[in-house]
Amino acid sequence: TTKVECYSSLCYRYLVGRRWFDLWEEYVKTGDQNSSSFPGRINNTELFENSYRLKERLVENEDFVLFPAEAWHKLLSWYGMVDEQPALERKVIDLPSTLKVEIYPVEIFLCLHSNMDDVETEQFSRTDTILAIQKVMQKRFEVAEDAEPRLWMKSSDTSCERLRNIHVTLLDACLSSGMTMIMEVRNSDGTWPSSRPQIMRNSVDEQDTYRGQPGVCGLTNLGNTCFMNSALQCLSNTPPLTEYFLRNSYLDELNFNNPLGMKGEIAEAYADVIKQMWSGRHYSVVPRIFKTKVGHFASQFLGYQQHDSQELLSFLLDGLHEDLNRVKNKEYIELRDADGRPDQEVAEEAWRNHRRRNDSVIVDTFHGLFKSTLVCPECHKVSVTFDPFCYLSVPLPVSKERVMEVFFVSLDPLSKPVQHRVVVPKAGKVIDLCMALSQATGIPMVVADVFNHRFYKIYHVDESLSCILDRDDIFVYEISSTCEGEDEEEVLLAVYMRERSHYRDYGSGGSNYSTTLFGHPLLMALPRAQCTRDSLYQLFLQHGSNVLWHHLAAPLYVAIDWDPDMKKKYYNENEAEKYVKDQSMDVPQQQTTVQLQECIELFTTVETLEEENPWYCPTCKKHQLATKKLDLWSLPEVLIIHLKRFSYTKYSREKLDTIVDFPLRHLDFSGCLLRKAGTDCEPPSRYDLIAVSNHYGGLRDGHCTFHSFYINWGLGALLKDTSVMDCQPRGSNRQPSSHRAGSLTI
Repeated sequence: TTKVECYSSLCYRYLVGRRWFDLWEEYVKTGDQNSSSFPGRINNTELFENSYRLKERLVENEDFVLFPAEAWHKLLSWYGMVDEQPALERKVIDLPSTLKVEIYPVEIFLCLHSNMDDVETEQFSRTDTILAIQKVMQKRFEVAEDAEPRLWMKSSDTSCERLRNIHVTLLDACLSSGMTMIMEVRNSDGTWPSSRPQIMRNSVDEQDTYRGQPGVCGLTNLGNTCFMNSALQCLSNTPPLTEYFLRNSYLDELNFNNPLGMKGEIAEAYADVIKQMWSGRHYSVVPRIFKTKVGHFASQFLGYQQHDSQELLSFLLDGLHEDLNRVKNKEYIELRDADGRPDQEVAEEAWRNHRRRNDSVIVDTFHGLFKSTLVCPECHKVSVTFDPFCYLSVPLPVSKERVMEVFFVSLDPLSKPVQHRVVVPKAGKVIDLCMALSQATGIPMVVADVFNHRFYKIYHVDESLSCILDRDDIFVYEISSTCEGEDEEEVLLAVYMRERSHYRDYGSGGSNYSTTLFGHPLLMALPRAQCTRDSLYQLFLQHGSNVLWHHLAAPLYVAIDWDPDMKKKYYNENEAEKYVKDQSMDVPQQQTTVQLQECIELFTTVETLEEENPWYCPTCKKHQLATKKLDLWSLPEVLIIHLKRFSYTKYSREKLDTIVDFPLRHLDFSGCLLRKAGTDCEPPSRYDLIAVSNHYGGLRDGHCTFHSFYINWGLGALLKDTSVMDCQPRGSNRQPSSHRAGSLTI
């Protein structure tokens, strides 16, 4: 273990592929120099795309591990590296309140205004300044050091702006990969070649004179900020909130002294975006200043990684509320339990207490009230409280089954691997996978993860299926036992194929050569008595090659060494890679569909608290795994429903792709709303849909889009889809109406 002190940007880390690291770790633990788990040269193949470009969205400790510089150089000196692979050196940068390894530097395109066809690419750290980019460009394009250049940043075909402050960092300037930096140099007569780069002249002029429908405006993607743009579009199409900002009502309610707020900066930045979007002068708006403000107050949104749209929406609503809170001095309020009092009385008390500390347009528009009931399983104490909420996070029914795709390898040497699709219990074990596959094959088998022509892992039948990821290459091998007696010991034999290279004859009977693995490995079971040199040689003679074997701790590993000429003559790589598909692969996977009302009912069902989150019973005087039930007491004017599509357990995580069917109009909550008709200030119980923020993709990647339904604005069910990058939404003129039915945002 090497201790390395880190001093901000002076410290570096090196990426090493997780699979190579696991092999190396196993090799180090065994200490066997002859082990087939010897990792060989450092191999980061799985981390690269074409031309050794680092794959997107790699995850630390899943796809790679990080080594300090000194430890990396030790590994490099001991094992070497695969030919032509570059070392993955990454800088440790100092971000607000944290140090972070910069896995993905910012990749910027560089060009001169005088020749924008000559574009070069360079990577920069987010802690580098704009001045650093300028110096690189001057050197790269041979611009004199005493020249007076100025820089333009182009983020899309319709967005270009001048970078006036060259002393800010790329992070503060919100520069992201894929942007183009354009440098122009002052003419000898003191003039500039253009007031704006030519590539932007027409589009900027068009925006200066454009008069379109207010509100029908796209938001430019600043990198991976579709999650933010989608949330902004939803809020922009929420009538009460947008009217509030367009009428400048927020100016009189800005709370600059709230310690829980952002000194009014989030509210002002949001107001600027809304006013631009509703001015009718822009096809699209670049929310760069807003993005910078969000990152300043919430460091998790710094940079340009993808985030959850609902997480951003939650932060934004909370930030707007605190920036616009009409309560300047929050008083302390001691909460009381219901103690048998009528629900109406307790609910009104809870709402009054909430409004005494929280009073803003966000509370007016988005806040409702839950009824929470806890019951002690021992003394049956019932605790009833009423809690405010800003959005309704409803669960989706979680399937108890999982579809897995595996390759079955028969003992028949003439048979190609067969790809199967099987249904297994999500919380099952490897034995369940074998049983599911044996229904189609009816033979014993062993499950293994194959990587880089070797067994990355051979699974035990009692291991959980959750340890097998969908991206793994899972091979299931037919195993045929040849043991005659019950007491005869059986050995699981792993067979690798290797190609010799660099053969040298020293004239004294000795030789020296290195080997490289190729092809798919094999698994076989045979009696230990047959594990002799002669027996193994005869066993593999049918494969047409010499046999080299050695014994490791447990299973037996055999390597078939191929002479390069013999391999070229008898081994067909194209044929070896082929496989056939079982008929199960042709059956389309059925996608489950549920009604939104089912999700809401599931939200209100009784559940037992988990051990990690018990309830302290005031009667028993100890923590209890109480039963809990949430009910809807009152709903807000605009209801936000969050579908909890991301499921996390101790053993797995996944995105639920269940289709949720919901109505565009008249979503009725009257059946599950506890506050019945006839009470004063009756809240809405039926809702019309106005906006949807939709995420495409999986856990580690994807794209967010926004859909707006203009029902509440009096124009019928007109759909607008601004997929953020297109920035060309469609619609017709509209005016805010006095229609006050509930609005629904999903």
